[in-house]
Amino acid sequence: MADRTDAIVDTLAEAFSDLMEADPAAFRVKFRKMAADPFAFYRGSACLFYADVADREDPWADERTSRVWIQGDLHAENFGTYMDGDGRLIFDVNDFDEAYLGHFTWDVTRFAASLALLGWRKAIPDADLTDLIGRYLRAYVDQVRTFTRVQDDRSFALRLDTCDGPVQQALLRAKLSTRVALLDSTTETEGYDRVLREGSGVRRLDDAEEERVREAFGRYLDTIPDGKRHTGVEYAIKDVAGRSGFGIGSAGLPAYTVLIEGYNQALDNDVVLSMKQGNVAAPSRVVPEEAVAGVFHHHGHRTVLSQRALQAHSDRHLGWTDLDGVGFVVSEVSPYESDLDWSELTEPSDIAPVVEYLGRATAKVHCVADSDADDSIVDFQTEEAITAVLDGREDEFVDWVVDFAHSYAARVREDHGLFVEAFRDGRIPGVSST
Repeated sequence: MADRTDAIVDTLAEAFSDLMEADPAAFRVKFRKMAADPFAFYRGSACLFYADVADREDPWADERTSRVWIQGDLHAENFGTYMDGDGRLIFDVNDFDEAYLGHFTWDVTRFAASLALLGWRKAIPDADLTDLIGRYLRAYVDQVRTFTRVQDDRSFALRLDTCDGPVQQALLRAKLSTRVALLDSTTETEGYDRVLREGSGVRRLDDAEEERVREAFGRYLDTIPDGKRHTGVEYAIKDVAGRSGFGIGSAGLPAYTVLIEGYNQALDNDVVLSMKQGNVAAPSRVVPEEAVAGVFHHHGHRTVLSQRALQAHSDRHLGWTDLDGVGFVVSEVSPYESDLDWSELTEPSDIAPVVEYLGRATAKVHCVADSDADDSIVDFQTEEAITAVLDGREDEFVDWVVDFAHSYAARVREDHGLFVEAFRDGRIPGVSST
């Protein structure tokens, strides 16, 4: 146990040392959230997952399937709704901060273990979890195979008219959201225009910092693809502020909120943008190829290229910039983004159709890219590569992933206890528990 505790502490310290030094208070909050239960610990420790699986034998990884775009931190709570670049509400994977190039199995096994952890938290028996993980995997394989047979991959999406149950309900709830409600919660009217509302997590900038942010914003505009960039009054900055208070995954990352003019000068379509420092993707710590890292200018650039490769219709405001030599991701703060609510999904019969949708959504991010994606990085059809290694061995693949999910979930439950004790004892350098 002592050796495993050391491994946990050393891995977290190595992954987050710079950010912990810059903002130890943010990491104290992160670690307290991770201490809540094994699933929360798993969400916040992707770096530990990759340290564990990096040297694991992977019979499904060949020259192609070991070097595909992956989401990088796929777990049960990283799915939800968004408005795509064509104006349609979509249910899909919705977080790309850890996206990188790696084994397609890393996404699949990370999700499967998360489902085992989530099911344990709901006291679902192992036999039912085996069935649920199998349903996810078989839906994934079926959708990957389907992509090898259709001409237009990007026509597939989980929309209001193509799904039902809790996934459709999530989309219907998103449909009730409005841009005006988002603007009213984050901005206020001052005179005849909107400005960012003061509040928790909002930091006003001095003149020098604001000027640097505005210059960085100008560089960002050049990264918007021509087909998604609008002309006219849009992109005029109305207000800018510093931002803090992110979730488990983004603790300590500097960020800004930028309020800009929308399609016209009416106040009801202003746009709120997030400009957040790109983080070091967890899979990148175990992918040794320098040629992969050399593709990216910085972590902001990497995040955007990854998202465009993984999302069929990406945010039309998505782009990157740099500030003081550090890469940042720019994206819209959308009123239509909402995570899947697992709180009411308690019985295996309720969860089964949901995980089948999640399997198809996972296949989509692996196989279907945005029209503006850089197809020179992965220059083959992912669906054909994955189908080739799975052909005739689907049952073996399912058993391999299921076995990992159960065994790794058990390890995470033990690791969670070791982490809590190490944090309470002040063993994580740079972050005290008090």
